[in-house]
Amino acid sequence: MSSLPPGVILILGGLVLTLLPRSAQAMGALLLPVLGLLQLFFLSDGMSVGIEIAGYNLLPVRVDRLSLIFGYIFHIAAFLAALFALHVRDTTQHVAAMMYVGSAIGAVFAGDLITLFLYWEITALTSVFLIWANRSERAYRAGLRYLVIQIGSGVLLLSGILFYFHESGSLLFTQLIGPGESLVTAGPGVWLIFLAFGIKCAFPLLHNWLQDAYPQATITGTVFLSAFTTKLAVYALARGFPGTEALIWIGVVMTLFPIFFAVIENDLRKVLCYSLNNQLGFMVVGIGIGTELALNGAVAHAFVHILYKALLFMSMGAVLYRTGTIRATDLGGLYRSMPWTAAFCIVGAMSISAFPLFSGFVAKSLTMSAVIEGYYVLIFIGLLIASAGVMEHSGIKIPYFAFFGHDSGIRCKEAPLHMCLAMGIAATLCIGIGCFPDPLYALLPYPVDYKPYADFGHSLTQLQLLLFAALAFAVLMRTGLYPSEQNAINLDTDWMYRRLAPKVVCRVMNNLIIVTNGLSAATRSIGRVLMRSVIRHYGPEGTLARTWPTGSMVLWIAVLLVASLVLYYV
Repeated sequence: MSSLPPGVILILGGLVLTLLPRSAQAMGALLLPVLGLLQLFFLSDGMSVGIEIAGYNLLPVRVDRLSLIFGYIFHIAAFLAALFALHVRDTTQHVAAMMYVGSAIGAVFAGDLITLFLYWEITALTSVFLIWANRSERAYRAGLRYLVIQIGSGVLLLSGILFYFHESGSLLFTQLIGPGESLVTAGPGVWLIFLAFGIKCAFPLLHNWLQDAYPQATITGTVFLSAFTTKLAVYALARGFPGTEALIWIGVVMTLFPIFFAVIENDLRKVLCYSLNNQLGFMVVGIGIGTELALNGAVAHAFVHILYKALLFMSMGAVLYRTGTIRATDLGGLYRSMPWTAAFCIVGAMSISAFPLFSGFVAKSLTMSAVIEGYYVLIFIGLLIASAGVMEHSGIKIPYFAFFGHDSGIRCKEAPLHMCLAMGIAATLCIGIGCFPDPLYALLPYPVDYKPYADFGHSLTQLQLLLFAALAFAVLMRTGLYPSEQNAINLDTDWMYRRLAPKVVCRVMNNLIIVTNGLSAATRSIGRVLMRSVIRHYGPEGTLARTWPTGSMVLWIAVLLVASLVLYYV
């Protein structure tokens, strides 16, 4: 098994699923992540596999601590998502999901940029089918937009690779900006690669594909999507751009701007998408700081985020599966019908809010400590505000409006057993990592000498922050100042290229057509006037075609000679 590149088992296994009966495909999809995870245990830190193709040295497999920890969590997430999807009888979903997961795993073990690009594109092509599998008009259109943006990221990545190879002569996927350098002094190849990573990581103004596409995916497809695409981008940034200072400010903006959209959003899966954007910002800040502590914090945050975000998407998926709606205005009071799902959702909410004794706390503490050690005062304040916002829109809003709040009158069954089992495993991991973080710390890229609960002041500060955020939510709800949930469409920056840009282009094109038609008409009119004038003077009956007397000719010649003399002396 160690001779196979990581991820190939899932890619090939996904193709084999097409040969199985539909009733057996779900079990096959559940088995593939287990086999893939077993393969990782045969890999050792420092192992690599190199090949030469057409005179170019490639490194399709490189094993180190950074790739291993992402490999572990990707396999765990794939198993949980496949368990959650055990009821699905759709070949497209199972095949696309396994190939998607396998390509993401292959990408994190890619040692050269060409191999990374190939896996990068496979993730885009396979993941879109998890959106289209919803088989609705909205899903089809969202999937097309998603595919265009993801393929666009791949085109930028390939262009950047070609420029970078021309500049450096190397195809190795390693740190692309050396010590003492910055994006300002980097070449066009590095800039294009950075932009490609930024699109997949949902940087500000490049983020809308996430909120547009993920809520339109299938119930189980959204769970898969939440775990891999953006975390692959986080891995790529951690590998290629650690210590890039621009990422610090980009990350802070990422943590702050989704808060306002999440507060007013009615679709709870879209709320989780904005929350996902917010959490990515913490990871990007850690990568931008670039110290060992900060990078450990970013990687640990990515690890635990995959778990608790999958748990939250699974809980909302279970609600959608049983009730047929995911809008906050239509839900409420479901704790009576779905108590286990409500309990698991609360665990995910407390984890994403970074409550002490939950997984989010032990990971986020690393990043916050790195911020403090670097004396980034404004960054620290921004992350504190973002932490309070997370508590409001994911820690409180999601469970409150789905399971508590007003009683919608919906009475349904609890989620199926396999869904509860998947959520239960994820919830157990969230609590287990939060109480016993050392096994997670042992997997991180750099040695960790950090005790998150040794500093009681830090734990108390975080607890006070979250409790005051909860108090603010309660006061706003009681006073009626909290924005009411409305069944409406909230405009984001994608409105500029989805609605405004087409209208502007159409208006400009219409005006150009009008101007062109007017110029054409004027040109034809002038042409007709000129032709009539030419015919009038030079035609068969024209003035110049007539026979003139000799005296008139002599007179005109004399006039022309006089005019020539006058012009010459003037």
